[in-house]
Amino acid sequence: MSIEKNLKEIANPNVLLVAVSKGRSLEEIQEAYEGGCRDFGENRIQEALEKIETAPDDIRWHFIGKLQKNKVKKAIGHFALIHSIDTIELARMVSRASEERGVVTNVLLEANTSGEASKSGYTPKEWERLFSEVLALKGIAVRGLMTMAPLAEDETVIRRCFSKLKELQGSLQTLAGDLADLSTLSMGMSRDYQIAIQEGATLIRIGTAIFNEAC
Repeated sequence: MSIEKNLKEIANPNVLLVAVSKGRSLEEIQEAYEGGCRDFGENRIQEALEKIETAPDDIRWHFIGKLQKNKVKKAIGHFALIHSIDTIELARMVSRASEERGVVTNVLLEANTSGEASKSGYTPKEWERLFSEVLALKGIAVRGLMTMAPLAEDETVIRRCFSKLKELQGSLQTLAGDLADLSTLSMGMSRDYQIAIQEGATLIRIGTAIFNEAC
């Protein structure tokens, strides 16, 4: 199917669709844009900045990859949302860089809900312990949480990872009270987004299912 048809197939009125455009050409991005997509996700800062310069101005860019500490300053001011704040140290760095630029950066806290050593992010219990410190940082606004499920055949394992993030959202929102709105749950990709939506995702990150072949 065409990119436009794929977008229509995936579209859900209750969920924000972010097209994962890493490694994709400007022509592919333009086709998705013409198909109605306005949110695109990138994994590499330099590639993203090059695309931002030439792509339509009303695109909302999301940084969904691992944010390296030496790239933090380059990232500030260019993304509607950074999905991958995986440590308190990174949160502090983004906070300082944002204050220096005089902006507030919208971020998601990345939680490791699968327990896999290969996954980034603190465990839910660690985020609960550190959340008051994150909440006190200036220059960032925590908008919610992000997680990645394992490459598992067992749907129960995948579902459990997403439900844990939903539970963490509830506990952190209770801690935040009126100080933050943690309504964004970024979870679900091409292979598991339907399960993620069932478990409460408000944002899904889709690459292959939009652009057809793997990049």
